[in-house]
Amino acid sequence: MTEHATEGSRVAAFFDLDKTVIAKSSTLAFSRPFFQEGLINRRAVLKSAYAQFVFMLAGADADQMDRMRSHITALCEGWDVEQVRSIVDETLHDIVDPLVYKEATQLIVDHKADGHDVVVVSASGEELVAPISAMVGATRSVGTRMVVNDGRYSGDVDFYCAGENKAVAAKRLADEHDYDLARCFAYSDSITDLPLLEVVGHPTVVNPDRALRKVAAQRGWPVLTFSDPVSLRARIPRPSGTTVAVTAIGLGAATAAGVAWYGLRRRRRS
Repeated sequence: MTEHATEGSRVAAFFDLDKTVIAKSSTLAFSRPFFQEGLINRRAVLKSAYAQFVFMLAGADADQMDRMRSHITALCEGWDVEQVRSIVDETLHDIVDPLVYKEATQLIVDHKADGHDVVVVSASGEELVAPISAMVGATRSVGTRMVVNDGRYSGDVDFYCAGENKAVAAKRLADEHDYDLARCFAYSDSITDLPLLEVVGHPTVVNPDRALRKVAAQRGWPVLTFSDPVSLRARIPRPSGTTVAVTAIGLGAATAAGVAWYGLRRRRRS
């Protein structure tokens, strides 16, 4: 990293969350405590696990991301928001701590040492994204916002933080915090995040799915491999002044859990 923040022209590093900062879908990671607290049933857990397996192998396209959004909002309709936040707060470190990529935390530390803000931008719900982002040392975060009525999710989405909307979020934050997007960085594993990668001056792909790896090769973008999830409790990252080694293998993108069952059936038929 060579861009240093200066007065009047700040720099941010935007990070996708799943398969970029952590080694698993953040939503799927919390399926067990959500099940134990009665928010989801066993069938929903099994669907989510199967969806995670499929898309780790194949990635997700925009149509399936939309189906995922519909499925997740239907699944969460009626949930008590404070109950969700309480579950996340009580189980956060036990669940997420072992999943955080060592390489990602080192990169976050290096960016902050260069005076950059670190922003996590994820399609997962903000009730998950915000505490995970704080845990890994991010400056701020943006996640999907659901409409809440009388303390419960209505089943409608206020802002779906995926695809083109990630670029929208980055532009909005640039306006609010004086980021120079031409000098900013972005990291993601999924082709659905191409708009976010294109809006910054320094895009980098991490554990890319097949489609994103192809784009990176065509445009000469750096490709990073993160493969070492190690408990945050077991280490304290130090600024190294350099990023992790660059290689070019595709591990596939893990999207937020809960992809619609109909989307999976459609993919299997094709």
